[in-house]
Amino acid sequence: MTTPGDALRTQEREARAAIVRACRHLSAAGLSPGSSGNVSMRVGSRIIATPTGRSLRSVTEEELAATPADGDGAPRPTKELPLHAAMYAAHPEATAVVHLHSPSATAIACLPPGDGGLAQLPPLTPYRVMRLGEVPLVPYARPGSAELAAGVAAAAPRNPVLLLANHGPVVAAPTLDAAIDLVEELETAARLTLLLRQAPAVALDAAAIAALTPPGR
Repeated sequence: MTTPGDALRTQEREARAAIVRACRHLSAAGLSPGSSGNVSMRVGSRIIATPTGRSLRSVTEEELAATPADGDGAPRPTKELPLHAAMYAAHPEATAVVHLHSPSATAIACLPPGDGGLAQLPPLTPYRVMRLGEVPLVPYARPGSAELAAGVAAAAPRNPVLLLANHGPVVAAPTLDAAIDLVEELETAARLTLLLRQAPAVALDAAAIAALTPPGR
């Protein structure tokens, strides 16, 4: 007979395998240079996360950290765990958080905020509007700090897609695949913005944006 504990252990094993697959995908796509970036999944009351200082291209299931920890000598989670926890707290439906230093999104995060403290990501395509919505630019704070987590907590409740000033993107989603889709869509929107920055690009007008935006978003 399968117990609740058995089911949770199975879910954790599956989450570890899924995280490693996601890490390999993100690394192969060039979205996590060096040892940057971190990925987590929430399983029950625990968060399974990539460890501190480990490259996404080579991290293994055994190196993933669990919080609460399994005991002394367990792998240490990424120093950005407070950032992940803030995203989960703001989005109870989320089971996955991805934080990267992807080049184009990070470049946009180095620009000053636009109107309303939003990142400079004009509505160039329908997918930028429909999939990302508003993208706040969270004020700069030292990576891994309580101040950064507090900034994320303030911006996250209505926005599962954020840019951290001078740092990079962070997204939360109901599934890990959905989180990867979001962070890739954000990187594409950022790349288009940079490509067209010196060109006379035409953004969608207010009526087109309203037609693409769900009520209340």
